[in-house]
Amino acid sequence: MAAKSFNRAERVGGQVQKVLAGLIRKGINDPRLALATISGVTMSRDLRIAKVYFTAPGGAQDEQNLLAGFESAKGFIKRELARELGLRYMPDLKFFYDASFDYGAHINRVLKSLQTNDEKNNPTTDDQ
Repeated sequence: MAAKSFNRAERVGGQVQKVLAGLIRKGINDPRLALATISGVTMSRDLRIAKVYFTAPGGAQDEQNLLAGFESAKGFIKRELARELGLRYMPDLKFFYDASFDYGAHINRVLKSLQTNDEKNNPTTDDQ
């Protein structure tokens, strides 16, 4: 018997992410969450806990503000998720700032600075 490519927790996590992204776009009127992006949702195996990872253009400076926005909207989010997903139990939502985008941007800046330094130290000429 072949292994399933996605388990139920992964499927439900994907559905939660999709519905939550739509809610942020259209349903939640909290201005703190207007620019938030849901970068991932990880469900526990028993589907009781959903870890929601988010990011925003302001980066980590906005983390506390966004966490406060998600916490204040948690009841609304849970009601809407329950209505959309039809799960037997609504998972407890836990929100986390996803720093991987900030880290990626930092690595990109470091690589660009190395490239700039290398061009200054080892200029390429067409004379060779």
